[in-house]
Amino acid sequence: MAPGFADSFWSGDYAGGLGVLFGKLQQGVAENEQVLTIARMRAEAEDIYGMRLGEIGAATDKIQGGFNRDDGASVRKAYDGVRTEMDEAAKSHRRIAQSIRDLVVTPFTRWCDAHAARVQNSQDDLQARIKVHDKQAELVKKLRSQYFNKCRLVEDIEEENKLAFQSPETSPKPKIPEIKVQDKEEEEEPLEIADEVYQPEQVKKILTHILNTVKLGETKVPILGTYQNTTSGADIVDYLQKHMGATSVSHAERIGQDLITHGFLRLVGNVGSIFANSSKMFYQWKTKAFQLTGIPEKKRPMTRSFSVQSTDTVDSPVMGTVSEYLAGWNVLNTTRPNETPSDRLRREAAEADEKYKVAVRRLDELRCQLEEAIFEHLKFLERCELDRLKAIKTIILDFSGTISNVIPSLQSTVDKMMLYQETVQPLGDLRYLLENYRTGGFIPKVTVYENYYNSADEQTFGVDLEARARADRKRVPAIITSILTFLDNRYPDLEGDEARRGVWLVEVPLQQTHRLRSVLNTGKPFSLDILDQFEIPIIASVLKLYLLELPDSLVSSHVYEIMKTIYNTPAADSSESTRISVLQNTLSQLRLSNIATLDALMTHFTRLIELTSADDAYVAALATSLAPCILRPKTETSMTMEEKFSYRLIRDLLAHKEAIFTELKRAAASLSHSGSVTQRPRAVSTDESNRKANMEARSRAIIAAGGTRSRATSPQPTPSRGGHRRDRSSGPAETRFPIVASPTTSDQTRHTRTATNPSTRHSLEVPDTPPKMAVETFNGTASATVPMKSLTNGSGGKSITSATYMPGMDDGIDGPVIEDAGVEKRNSLGRSGATSGNRFSGGKPGALSRMSQDQAKRDSVGSAQGSDDGAKVGVSLTDKPMDD
Repeated sequence: MAPGFADSFWSGDYAGGLGVLFGKLQQGVAENEQVLTIARMRAEAEDIYGMRLGEIGAATDKIQGGFNRDDGASVRKAYDGVRTEMDEAAKSHRRIAQSIRDLVVTPFTRWCDAHAARVQNSQDDLQARIKVHDKQAELVKKLRSQYFNKCRLVEDIEEENKLAFQSPETSPKPKIPEIKVQDKEEEEEPLEIADEVYQPEQVKKILTHILNTVKLGETKVPILGTYQNTTSGADIVDYLQKHMGATSVSHAERIGQDLITHGFLRLVGNVGSIFANSSKMFYQWKTKAFQLTGIPEKKRPMTRSFSVQSTDTVDSPVMGTVSEYLAGWNVLNTTRPNETPSDRLRREAAEADEKYKVAVRRLDELRCQLEEAIFEHLKFLERCELDRLKAIKTIILDFSGTISNVIPSLQSTVDKMMLYQETVQPLGDLRYLLENYRTGGFIPKVTVYENYYNSADEQTFGVDLEARARADRKRVPAIITSILTFLDNRYPDLEGDEARRGVWLVEVPLQQTHRLRSVLNTGKPFSLDILDQFEIPIIASVLKLYLLELPDSLVSSHVYEIMKTIYNTPAADSSESTRISVLQNTLSQLRLSNIATLDALMTHFTRLIELTSADDAYVAALATSLAPCILRPKTETSMTMEEKFSYRLIRDLLAHKEAIFTELKRAAASLSHSGSVTQRPRAVSTDESNRKANMEARSRAIIAAGGTRSRATSPQPTPSRGGHRRDRSSGPAETRFPIVASPTTSDQTRHTRTATNPSTRHSLEVPDTPPKMAVETFNGTASATVPMKSLTNGSGGKSITSATYMPGMDDGIDGPVIEDAGVEKRNSLGRSGATSGNRFSGGKPGALSRMSQDQAKRDSVGSAQGSDDGAKVGVSLTDKPMDD
């Protein structure tokens, strides 16, 4: 599919790509003027030449005597003939001039003026829209800064209020002797750090060692001032790896994140409260850490103007601003007489949040409108440019014809001009313009609402994939599973395989796609009934738009260079199996949510291709359409625009889906199983008083499970291993894939898991034998499980084997998949089929499986051959609610 204007002149700021295009279009306007000048001046020259030829006869008549006196001589006749021919030549040249004006100059002048006006109107309209968009973007930045500053003020005033009534350290009052009766101290609760449980005394020792070891400095933040007692994230990670046994950067980051959660650290100079291994991100040790350890805290000199007896230890540089703000607060004139300063700051923070949120929504609307207008203008301008090139070709033809028709003697000159006209190739020139001046494809950049407290429940599009999945409490974002499920159910309603395949290739107007996007962009689950109001190609288009608007492509741009190396390797140096193996290793670096989403999409497309008998041309067109949605370079350049690595990756994923994803999950499960026992990093002063009892219980559980399984149950991940939590996905590949001992369909069994250890994640299983009765062990207790005959998630028994099944909204990432022994194809998704098996039992009306109540008749894609007992058991990546 050749690129057009609509997918060639985009840039991050919109103006850059459009500037290149309008530069070329204005060049075309100048070219029109040059062609018009040639025709106009040639007409003038012909007219002048004809007039001068006509003046020759009049000049000879002024001469007295001569041929006028000799009527019969042959010389007179020759003279009259020459004069007559010159008069005719004069008339011919004047006719040429008039023809050029009538056929070329006049109509082409009108067309050129209209073309220039069209180009200029488009440029003015888009420039005005971009200006409005940029102005709104600046307002959003301003309101975001105001909102964050208000939130920081609220945090600081709350800390100030906590310490407002303590005695100042510089002038202690003499204590009155008193007799104290020692009360029984309440036992402080232990703290959980990186899934290790520490007693308060252990935490005190750890923090004391940290504060005495790491470098404590000052961090200057523009506008806000200087923060005391700060340490860079890189220094903290280095300490945690050396002294607390953190085996990886991700493990150390989890420890640092828990220190923030428990109130010992806070991020300064940036948004949110995320801990990262970065030398440019600084964290301030809070007063709580110094109070617990007893280490003196370095404080900033007090410079506030109002006097409150206080030992305020809050060293935030914005505290002076708070004090000045409160000093000018007029109680008598306020409209809220009962409002305290802290309440007022909270109210103003809430108001600033609402203004910021409204501005972001308005910016998103303006961005969508701008992109719609750009699409329309680009398609319109492409037609205009093609018409201009065709017009010049026509003008050259008309210009040559006006001369040849009047003066046959100029035929050789006219023939050459006609040859030049034939060399004009409008489509070729348009392709040349695109190949040499295109700036980038359509990759929208969404400005999302950033909540100060890291909430992601206000929007769906433009939000990080893992954050959206975590907010949905799913492995795959709900919008993806919902759309794929809806399409799966609607494919049978389409007439013929061609229509089903064309759903993903139809070019949908961006305005219609944005209309559905605005309905779904709420950050909350939606009913499938909403999708019934839109045509199926629009629904497929909004899914592609969702993937395009992700901050990073589904297959992260960080592995783009690796993909480039993989596909640049000569075929003679690597076999197909080697390439697939390298792809597996590369994809294992992705986050679990990305892998699960990619698996869901590829499952949908591979089944659609198989069951509609799609040819290679369709697969190529589908891969080309999906390429920018799946893998994009971090920065698009003229070189990356010509590269086809994304296309080749999708072709491999479609051709080798089972091999790539099955082995990917198998390897991850194996690493998790072996690593859960062998990799046991230890923290400082761990409590192992119950270790012996726990080890004995674990051994008994393994022995009990060994009799019923050909493969031992994976032990429960211990806290010291880094305990990959369900709401996180970070760290090396071997820590991202948890293990499930056995799939279950019993609600009772699921409740047993949750009650026993709700934080344990069991997501993947690699069965070696068909499922049978197994015993799972959780913290030393055994529970019986039963095999499943089809993959379900909760009640309902929804089958997974529909034509284009993908992990649904309610599916888990565990359980065996029953593979069809054979799939019968009658126009692929036919309306009739013989009764066999229960492959489509439980399907909803409108899905590919349509069974009557007595199951005597049904419409399906095919039939499962054989019974469920002999079905082949595989591995499926599915989606299940997360337990937080």
